[in-house]
Amino acid sequence: MAQVLIIDDDELFCELLAIKAKELGTVAVEAHTLDQGWKMASAKPFDVVFLDVRLPDGNGLDLLPKLKQTSAAPEVIIITGAGDADGAELAIKSGAWDYVEKGSFSLKDMSLILSRALQYRKEKSSSKLPLALKREGIVGKSQPMQACYDLLAQASASEANVLITGETGTGKELFARSVHQNSKRASGRFVVVDCAAIPDSLVENLLFGHQRGTFTGADRSRKGLIEQAHSGSLFLDEVGELPMSMQKAFLRVLQEKRFRPLGSTSEIESDFRLVAATNRDLEEMAQQGNFRKDLLFRLRSLTMELPSLRERLDDMRDLVVHHVDRICSRFDIRNKGFDTEFVESLKHYSWPGNVRELVNTLEQAIATAQESPTLFPHHLPERIRISSARASLEKDSAKPPLETEPPGTASALAADSGQDAAAVQPVEPEPETAPEDFRKPEPEWEDLNQLPPWKEYLKAEASEAEKRYLLRLLKECGGDVAEACKIAGLSRSTLYHHLKKYHISTRNPDRLA
Repeated sequence: MAQVLIIDDDELFCELLAIKAKELGTVAVEAHTLDQGWKMASAKPFDVVFLDVRLPDGNGLDLLPKLKQTSAAPEVIIITGAGDADGAELAIKSGAWDYVEKGSFSLKDMSLILSRALQYRKEKSSSKLPLALKREGIVGKSQPMQACYDLLAQASASEANVLITGETGTGKELFARSVHQNSKRASGRFVVVDCAAIPDSLVENLLFGHQRGTFTGADRSRKGLIEQAHSGSLFLDEVGELPMSMQKAFLRVLQEKRFRPLGSTSEIESDFRLVAATNRDLEEMAQQGNFRKDLLFRLRSLTMELPSLRERLDDMRDLVVHHVDRICSRFDIRNKGFDTEFVESLKHYSWPGNVRELVNTLEQAIATAQESPTLFPHHLPERIRISSARASLEKDSAKPPLETEPPGTASALAADSGQDAAAVQPVEPEPETAPEDFRKPEPEWEDLNQLPPWKEYLKAEASEAEKRYLLRLLKECGGDVAEACKIAGLSRSTLYHHLKKYHISTRNPDRLA
């Protein structure tokens, strides 16, 4: 019997939804806080979880990734009293089954959504996906990687075209090879086409091949890469760099699986499976006219978005173990260990080059360590150590100060000089000047009756400071949420929560002025 968990602080809504869930033949239980819901979800497996966004002890979106990481990996339906486009986007990207607004859906609608989620879960569990995927060179057990493995299994079990996206160095080619190795075409060739490295004048020749005598120097016929991929997989790396002149011709090849080599009067058939990869936003390029929309639609029958290294720091230790072993084996040197601080130092760096940059960093650290059997933070490049030191200082500065006399008071000066406090005159501290964008004129009160209560005043000031900070943050980041989260040290869900609180939009330039 299916198990359903409802996490919502509205007890009446929970009760009514539980009744509807039980009518579908499920066992439904309720929780009214994030903490209570998490304890229940981690104690037993659930098939479906209804999760409210605004709860007394936090934001439900923060719990979503943890729920998907549990052994049951339930289907999560986000429910909220106030719909939010940014929140919906975040929920879907985090693996939510659906995102619904309470006011727009009746309990009957909720019942229908639940029945569809249960049907999907039942069909998913009975589908014949590979039990053990070949993942040569792919390391990681974090939730973002588990989501990629699910997509990898789907891609391997089908013949659909696959588009793999992600930042430079995230392992797009490794995943492309894994799609091929786990597919029915594993016995065929895996042919790589680096679109960024081929001169425009040679693209057609390399892809389609040519007949003998087609041009000067063509003393023999040559098979193109498309023909070589027959019965196998063709991998277009950095497909966003494919010249516009070739995109139309390649679109026909995808549709017909036939092409004509240069100088030939007849067409050749090639039965290949296409896997493409890019670190560029093809959707935006298509909107700007720099990439054919019809080709994009063909490429992304299945889309796999790989996470950056900073989004999967839980995998850092496993990555270090794997690559240190591999590097030591390749250079035929004794394997090296590493201390806990070594891994922690790596976690404090932003890794713009992702796993590729991590591998290069580990190679440098091993070379620096020479005969030392253990890798320490001291062996890391300067940029990594500086990031770690900065993170440590920022962490310390966030701690509450000790209860001591402020500098400049008579007691503090007397303690420093060994004199009696009465004999020492206090020194007035220099006033701190706030950045121009954060300055706010001090309020003027005509008499004490206008002076607000202490707590009320602090709350109002804190709200104003928060709002000014968020506006300045988004202005400096140009509305880039990922960059804003990185600078502020906030999760996406927390940042969205604060932006919604002050009605600040990431997409409205007027709000960033």
